[in-house]
Amino acid sequence: QCDLQGLWRNELGSNMTLSALDAAGTFSGSYHTAVTTTNKQILVSPLQGAQQHPGAKGQPTFGFTVQWQFADSTTAFVGQCFVDRRGKETLETTWLLREEVPSRRDSWKATRVGTSVFTRIK
Repeated sequence: QCDLQGLWRNELGSNMTLSALDAAGTFSGSYHTAVTTTNKQILVSPLQGAQQHPGAKGQPTFGFTVQWQFADSTTAFVGQCFVDRRGKETLETTWLLREEVPSRRDSWKATRVGTSVFTRIK
């Protein structure tokens, strides 16, 4: 059974802490990114998410958004929690980062897409 609560790190060295799920399957937490395109100081940023009800296999899907505290952008992550035969948990995610741009004309360059794999630290 996969449990989202805890401390996670991705392949770029970013850390996130996720709270326990509430009765509705929602959770909150914080994200400390190791990478950014801005020159501003990186700040820990809040996140809010929801997990789909885990099925019999216990490898649920989930989604969360991060409200960056140091940049005019928001990132939405979706993913699934996997547990291997040895009990190691991994969060496989895909993300969309939307950056604020000055006009609709610049909208074409405002969204980035990528993937991140998180492993449990604690």
